[in-house]
Amino acid sequence: MFTAFFHELKAAGVPVTLREYLTLMEAMEQDLAGRRVEDFYYLARAALVKDERNLDKFDRVFGHVFKGLSLVEDALVAEIPADWLKKLTEKFLTEEEKKQIEALGGLDKLLETLHRRLAEQKGRHQGGSKWIGTGGTSPFGAYGYNPEGIRIGQDKNRNFRAVKVWDKREFKDLAGDVELGTRNIKIALRRLRKFARTGAPDELDLDGTIKGTAHKGYLDILMRPERHNTIKVLLFLDVGGSMDWHVKATEELFSAARSEFKHLVHLYFHNCLYEKVWKENARRWSETTPTFDVLHTYPHDYKVIFVGDAAMSPYEIVAPGGSVEHMNAEPGQVWMQRVLAAYPSCVWLNPLPEREWEMTASIRLMRQLLGGRMYPLTIEGLDAAMRELGR
Repeated sequence: MFTAFFHELKAAGVPVTLREYLTLMEAMEQDLAGRRVEDFYYLARAALVKDERNLDKFDRVFGHVFKGLSLVEDALVAEIPADWLKKLTEKFLTEEEKKQIEALGGLDKLLETLHRRLAEQKGRHQGGSKWIGTGGTSPFGAYGYNPEGIRIGQDKNRNFRAVKVWDKREFKDLAGDVELGTRNIKIALRRLRKFARTGAPDELDLDGTIKGTAHKGYLDILMRPERHNTIKVLLFLDVGGSMDWHVKATEELFSAARSEFKHLVHLYFHNCLYEKVWKENARRWSETTPTFDVLHTYPHDYKVIFVGDAAMSPYEIVAPGGSVEHMNAEPGQVWMQRVLAAYPSCVWLNPLPEREWEMTASIRLMRQLLGGRMYPLTIEGLDAAMRELGR
């Protein structure tokens, strides 16, 4: 089995050598991996993989060769999580059944009907098409299905159909010190650079020292200010909801941006930009910053980068009160237009594959608002976005 593992790694393009294989065998003889599959996985990866670009190939080969191996002790103590049992009331429908369920006909109609249901309903309901409940086809409730509804009391997205969410959701800040999965993100960001030497002279000017010493005949040490990237970046980060699937890629971008741009301001929003943003997700209900203040605090020479999947209800962009979490007085598109008017250099980075953009109305709307300046969160997309901002 180990010999087959070695040969399949080479066939998959992982540059593993016989010496590294023998090192792994020596470690196995000394029982460094113990009796756990996980320990053997990390030991083999440390011995055989020398470049992080090959980690994905290694994982695929490992899963193929050792498929079916599991820990006996884990199997003996496994229990069915209570949450799984609770969600047995969820409603699962075929595509034909979904097409037969009609929406009420707009955000105003939804809110009006919800107000009436709240006044009429007297108890819990499950599995129906009218009342506020669970596991049904009503526009109001949780764990059911409706093409356009208000989600109440459900922990996460299931069908991405809710136009409002009646819950207080808490999001986590993105980590700014994660280990990057690829250094190419930094390389792409470096296209957006404009260097200048400002501040105190605390760096040795080697060329100047040599010339001064040669000219004066004695050691003449010259100092100069450190060279910094003077590009200023305003980074708006979509957080929570469907962005939970893209946390790793977004954190990698955030980490790279923090290391590359000395003048970086980051702010969070959810789905679409509205009248307020925030610096810390733990305090997003108590400590927010008016978007107007942002527009009047940071000069127009800032480069603006939005990061988000732009996957939402179209109401969140075009309608007053369309926000999924609060009653916004002005549509999201109004705030986006204000940002675009204040900051000519602006792009949107989308972690969703570009081939999926045309399938979602909100992505098409947001891309149109930005004049087509939406780019995929890939190395090629980053490279194109940085070229756009550097114009």
